[in-house]
Amino acid sequence: MDTMGRHVIAELWECNIDKLNDMALIERTFVDAALKAGAEIREVAFHKFAPHGVSGVVIISESHLTIHSFPEHGYASIDVYTCGDIIDPNVAAEHIATSLEAKTYEKVEVPRGMGPVKVNQFQVL
Repeated sequence: MDTMGRHVIAELWECNIDKLNDMALIERTFVDAALKAGAEIREVAFHKFAPHGVSGVVIISESHLTIHSFPEHGYASIDVYTCGDIIDPNVAAEHIATSLEAKTYEKVEVPRGMGPVKVNQFQVL
């Protein structure tokens, strides 16, 4: 497998607070996002915090998708990292942002394994 990859780091603001606190919904959203992007799922692990918040990871053959949600702020931080050039991490990140009803969605894409770190793009959607 090619070790070169793409890493999308996204900030999701003004999300649906109930969705940010619903572990089952977030897990389903992340599994669906990985599948929509064409990734092969290996493991899924999510944790619900008290009184609120969810953290989790979907391990894919191509790398991973992660979230840390902060319902009290309507905020979630997500990472989608994919190795190779077949899977587009933007497809998964956009699915997650839409599913969590983010009103503000900022992202950067960082190429990985290609030498000095250089941010390819910054977008506010």
